[in-house]
Amino acid sequence: MLESTQIFEKDGHKVILGDALEVLTTLIPDESIDLIFADPPYNIGKDFNGRKDKWPSEEEYIEWCYEWLALCIQKLKPNGSFYVMTSTQAMPNFDIFLRKKLDILSRIVWYYDSSGVQAKRYYGSMYEPILFCVKDKDNYTFNGTNILVEAKTGAKRKLIDYRKHVPTVYNTQKIPGNVWEIPRVRYRMGEYENHPTQKPVLLLERIILASSNPGDVVLDPFSGTFTTSFVAKKFRRQSIGIEIEEEYVKIGLRRLEILFSYNGEELRREPRSFEKVPPAQQSLKLFG
Repeated sequence: MLESTQIFEKDGHKVILGDALEVLTTLIPDESIDLIFADPPYNIGKDFNGRKDKWPSEEEYIEWCYEWLALCIQKLKPNGSFYVMTSTQAMPNFDIFLRKKLDILSRIVWYYDSSGVQAKRYYGSMYEPILFCVKDKDNYTFNGTNILVEAKTGAKRKLIDYRKHVPTVYNTQKIPGNVWEIPRVRYRMGEYENHPTQKPVLLLERIILASSNPGDVVLDPFSGTFTTSFVAKKFRRQSIGIEIEEEYVKIGLRRLEILFSYNGEELRREPRSFEKVPPAQQSLKLFG
């Protein structure tokens, strides 16, 4: 175990500062987790507070992934669920590895609009893939009624299904398909934190509401801004979040209200430039 590993815990929620492989191996009991959401580094060169997301070779990256994937499977309960993301380039490797050990029930496309600079000589990426896996396809949690979305055929077009014995208007709601259109977290959004690959609350809400129940334990081995733990707490689940970067751990401690100061530093979200009110306007607000 790394000497720098630290555990912070309050009201059923753990924030662990440490290396995911080390923590999974030594601190998480086997078959103890109901739901795992894993969003690892993608090996594409992102800068995580000075830590570069780039392995010496693709082979070394994939071998590292196989190691933590196997550990996650080991920690999952027999009726547990596992959602895992990675880059479009690496997902075939993940898929082949996991399909030999778990049942892959859905291959999900998280689609989002990309208004930034796009590729000019090939088709730019506007989605990220997610695998939804279970240990036992006959025994797992799936609360479909918790995540219903609008069924446009029934809700808007009011079409009637004449194939039924009694013609019936199509349902106005349905369980989502495997293409999820959810906006990425942008700088001017209220939930934004200082992290290059923050995942949206809406994405984690769908996963946690569908594949866990109140009181269940939700694990995120690469927590980043701790959105998984934040949503788990919102819906009365327990959570374990692992993160190797101390700056991001401080975000988790603040979002989960585990600590309000860390090593003498007040944990508060700094206002962004567009949120700051000029002094003159502050005076108007005070006296106007």
